[in-house]
Amino acid sequence: MVRADLKPAATVEEFWQWRGHRLCYWFAKPEQEKGLAPIVLLHGFGASAGHWRKNIAVLAKDRRVYALDWLGFGASSKPAIAYNLDLFEAQLLDFLAEVVEGPAILVGNSIGALVALMVSAHAPEKTSGAILLNCAGGLTHRPDELPALVRPIMAGMQMVLRIPGLAEGFFEFARSRRNIRSTLKQVYGNTNAVTEELVELLYAPSTDAGAAKVFVSVLTAEAGPTPESLLPTIQTPLLVLWGEKDPWTPIDRGRTFTNYAPAATFVPLPGLGHCPHDEDPEWVNRLIGDWLQANDI
Repeated sequence: MVRADLKPAATVEEFWQWRGHRLCYWFAKPEQEKGLAPIVLLHGFGASAGHWRKNIAVLAKDRRVYALDWLGFGASSKPAIAYNLDLFEAQLLDFLAEVVEGPAILVGNSIGALVALMVSAHAPEKTSGAILLNCAGGLTHRPDELPALVRPIMAGMQMVLRIPGLAEGFFEFARSRRNIRSTLKQVYGNTNAVTEELVELLYAPSTDAGAAKVFVSVLTAEAGPTPESLLPTIQTPLLVLWGEKDPWTPIDRGRTFTNYAPAATFVPLPGLGHCPHDEDPEWVNRLIGDWLQANDI
């Protein structure tokens, strides 16, 4: 199954030239425009626009919806450059200016949520609101944020990724369908959502030329800003959704977000893990729709 087969009806795949690279995004719109703020969906590490395949059509019933492939991921180009959060933030800012042509509601999962938070903090005029799903604490894990037993393992992995021959071998292991399936079952609270369709969606882009170098560049990059450093400056409405069974970004950290942004709405999601929008799309779509309506966005 190719990625194009996973697009919901009335969703189109478009391409955009950015800094000499071809970037892909999915786009859907309602039958009749209502003048509501559009939504931009932002995926996490290793995913793509297709990770929002269960959300885009529902959210597009009353407004334009875009689902972006980050540079280096999905069907976007995979140049051999340094990947970091500043690069993704610049990409999103230009996407809002050149494609969306105005402010939008930013909806992100994991690293996508952190980039949404960065843009909301640094360019509030570009956002009408932000919705964070299991927000990452950084592009990579900081040693002091890891359990003591895990720190030497992560340090060893970082060393391996900096050795050319070993790095490629690690990538081949990490991208195997078997490993993707196993990892998903660890991080999805609802393992019934781990389907062969999903495994293929994540596997296919890893076969593209340049994918290995993107993988290594991201995993050896600086962590970037923390959510806690960004939250106090947020001026737009903020919804934080968090799967309680997430082992990668534990909910205990998410519960503290309202300490830094008291106006934010925090909603724990029992039974779900790192990717709530894919694990229980009906619930997440409803929560997003209700919040947008309540905030008149």
